[in-house]
Amino acid sequence: MRMWKMPSRRTLMMGAAGIATVGTLAGVGAAVGARALWRRFRMADLRGNVVLITGASRGFGFAMAQEFARLGCKLAICARTNEDLQWAADELRREGAEVLAIVCDVAGYDDAHAMVRQATQHFGRIDILVNNAGVITVGPLESQTIEDFRVAMDVMYWGVVNITLAVLPQMKARRSGRIANITSIGGRIAVPHLLPYSSAKFAAVGFSEGICAELAKDNIKVTTVVPGLMRTGSHVNATFKGDNHAEYAWFSLGASAPGASIGARRAARAVVNAVRRGSTETILSIPAQIAARVHGLAPGTTTAVLGVVNRMMPGTGATDPTRHSGTDSESTLSRSFLTKFGRDAGHELHQYPEQKLTGEGAA
Repeated sequence: MRMWKMPSRRTLMMGAAGIATVGTLAGVGAAVGARALWRRFRMADLRGNVVLITGASRGFGFAMAQEFARLGCKLAICARTNEDLQWAADELRREGAEVLAIVCDVAGYDDAHAMVRQATQHFGRIDILVNNAGVITVGPLESQTIEDFRVAMDVMYWGVVNITLAVLPQMKARRSGRIANITSIGGRIAVPHLLPYSSAKFAAVGFSEGICAELAKDNIKVTTVVPGLMRTGSHVNATFKGDNHAEYAWFSLGASAPGASIGARRAARAVVNAVRRGSTETILSIPAQIAARVHGLAPGTTTAVLGVVNRMMPGTGATDPTRHSGTDSESTLSRSFLTKFGRDAGHELHQYPEQKLTGEGAA
């Protein structure tokens, strides 16, 4: 008969450690699963909600409109150009959405308030506001004019303020509402050759975070959206100055590379889900999240690194203030396979001027 032998102390300790490890992993797994279920449970059902989206005739604004429509939302969309706006409205209606299209320049206080009144009269209310309208001027500081800074602030700061203040009275009266402000990683880190854009986005971030704190008492949820580079095709409609061909080449590469940029559809879903959760902030793309955290920990180092990057950027020091569109700034590099994903996104989201005539890129 074989006698039972008492396990050694080492064996007992190893066994206990193994059990503890398994228990820890199980606990972590349960916590992650519970967190995912809680996040899903917290997501509001937006069916029937009225969503007002600025700058929704193409690009990221149009992609977000499609995502909200898929959840059963009613849409009020605005842009400055009627032809582009009607294209977007027709596409959304073909997908089954109820859409009101309003031509509006959000930079104008009277225009903004008139649009909000029209949308409210049509639908009865506005439940969700998405401030998305934007403009981009790319070029070294030497090529930028005071007008470039004024235009950027008018659209991306005052445009946000104008629309928000027009919508707030009805949201406060109902003690409910959601606002998403599409800012940028350029509103956290001042990127060389994008100074008017970054300046306006920094202001928009400050406004968004401020109203988030002040409107919590009114049960109005404000989400500050901080995208990194996105494949929306918007580089085609940006403005380029200085050595415009060189500026467009680097900008189109950054707006096209899958590793550096996030797809428009994925980004739009992330924004809609953040609005549904009532998140205070969402940073889109892993590179943008890393950049924001590094800059938060070591802002001086980040700025010094960007100073070095600026010296290596094409067109640095160029003084030509002439504005050129992306399509006027094409080069062999910007037409290469390296920018294919950005060009594909542009055609899908109606960024190219020829689509107005041919209908190319219709979903």
